[in-house]
Amino acid sequence: MDEQMLTTAQVAERLQVTQKTVVGWIQAGKLTAYKLSRLWRVKESDLEAFLEARKGNR
Repeated sequence: MDEQMLTTAQVAERLQVTQKTVVGWIQAGKLTAYKLSRLWRVKESDLEAFLEARKGNR
């Protein structure tokens, strides 16, 4: 099963934040991402897990 990999721009658009915010979450270890060459990619399932974890922290 091939899971879609999202760019930081796609994640930012979905969450209505800036790309800088998304990269900050990645660098802080809050959002799991994979660096391919110089570009970050986020699995759909990792984004869902991130959102669920944030929902529990409200």
